[in-house]
Amino acid sequence: MPSPVADQLAEDLHETNRRLCFWLESLAPNQTQPHAEARAATPQQMTGLLSELMRAGEWLRGLPEQRDSALERELSHYRQNVERVKELLPLIYSTLLRERARLEQERARVESAAEWARRSRQTL
Repeated sequence: MPSPVADQLAEDLHETNRRLCFWLESLAPNQTQPHAEARAATPQQMTGLLSELMRAGEWLRGLPEQRDSALERELSHYRQNVERVKELLPLIYSTLLRERARLEQERARVESAAEWARRSRQTL
């Protein structure tokens, strides 16, 4: 007979898996355009993903020894989600590096334009 703790844990993991799927889908590159470049992850996406992983980590520290099929199913789904995170991390990292390089290039361009404007004022 499943315990109330295992039932609640299965329900909590189900909700976490649902939210993890949402965050993972928002981070995954567009499947309809395989060569499309991934967008940089937003702070909200990364916070949401990390929050769900930390929440589940707390629950998993207290797993009951007796697990019913619902809990096993949710644990399996959670493992799949963690594997998806593992697969997406290099993509997220490289996208953030490209975004950082783009922002640094843009900052250098703005600084150069500001310096030109200062020099132009001095000559006028």
